[in-house]
Amino acid sequence: MTSSANAHQTAPSQKPGGARGMLAGIKVIDLTSVVIGPLCTQILADHGAEVIKVESPEGDVGRHLGGRGRTPGMAPKFLHLNRNKRSICLDLKHPKGHEALLRLIKDADVMTWNVRPDSMARMNLSYDEVRAVKPDIIYCGMFGFGQNGRYAKKPAYDPVVQGSAGVAGLVARAQGEPRFLPYVLADRTGGLIAVQMIAMALFNRERTGEGQAIEVPMFENMATQVMTEHLYNRTYVPAPGEPEGETGDPRLVSPHYTPQKTADGYFSLSANTNSQVFPLFDAIGQPELKTDPRFSTVAARFANTAEYFSMRSEGMKQHTTAWWLAYCDKHDIPAAPYHTLESLIDDPHMADVGFFIKREHPTEGTIIDLKPANTLSGGARENWLPAPHLGEQTAAILSEAGYSAAEIADMVAAGAARLPAAR
Repeated sequence: MTSSANAHQTAPSQKPGGARGMLAGIKVIDLTSVVIGPLCTQILADHGAEVIKVESPEGDVGRHLGGRGRTPGMAPKFLHLNRNKRSICLDLKHPKGHEALLRLIKDADVMTWNVRPDSMARMNLSYDEVRAVKPDIIYCGMFGFGQNGRYAKKPAYDPVVQGSAGVAGLVARAQGEPRFLPYVLADRTGGLIAVQMIAMALFNRERTGEGQAIEVPMFENMATQVMTEHLYNRTYVPAPGEPEGETGDPRLVSPHYTPQKTADGYFSLSANTNSQVFPLFDAIGQPELKTDPRFSTVAARFANTAEYFSMRSEGMKQHTTAWWLAYCDKHDIPAAPYHTLESLIDDPHMADVGFFIKREHPTEGTIIDLKPANTLSGGARENWLPAPHLGEQTAAILSEAGYSAAEIADMVAAGAARLPAAR
């Protein structure tokens, strides 16, 4: 572990919201689970929002995915995606549980959810029903498919969308066989876009006082990411029909679009301009390529991608990884180490920026957390909250909403709310 992990931080008192941050004072009612929604609300929480995670009696299924925790329901990925939130456990099928949620919404700015819209309607939580309680609510749904198409009612998880939006097909184009990228790309893309949409809606509300209904469909968002790169010649009608095909950026689907193999390992490289590429020609002992009409310009190299990549890859094997990294630094060529999951943890730059942080979780002990990658000069949340156990703050949140101790006890006895399990 890097030295950046040595200065551990302990959890302060669990007060709502961040002491600082652009979103301090914003309250989010979070009905999401697994990845897409929790990532969205984790970012909002990191920047100061008070996020109340509303869970069913079964809890977020993400509590049991992505590794086994030290205690049940606290899987590693759940810890990372649900920091800086508080958990209330309500049975929304119970009238008192549903009523409690609406009471929370009355005092909220944003409500997020990631089930199919039909499910929200069945729970009497459609946009019209929610804004009847809170007219200026930002109501953000994240789900599989846009609601005006034939796939509208389909359920979806990340691999379903990776396959349907062309991600696995791109891998097949490059490597001969389709496969999903080994991380939840569609979920994470959707979660990041949801943050953008919520931020824009909050800004608009400041100017107009109006709330918004936001739809973030995973399929269309992932298709946008893929086809912005790879619609390629099909952008034009009719398509030019060049030899390399109508779709697919040939650089990115090339079998040589991989980390560069060296004499003793790999490194990561991307060289595009002449000032970056010409020093590489010198290094591989072929300076004459600088005046070769196939490789002398950016456009020429693009038109001869397969030959250029193949020739470059072969030349990289002449020197060691350390030699190439030093050479690229000297000539200002974009390059960096190639990492495995294990070696990334010990990357010295990550130590410099304090990316991996040791924290003390009340029940999970010492954990390694990930520092928010982006910064604002106005600061971010100061009071770190550990990812909560199911219903850990049920009583506190209900009390803040105006429920008496007797009313809370009655709700728990009726099964409308649940307190955390004894530990």
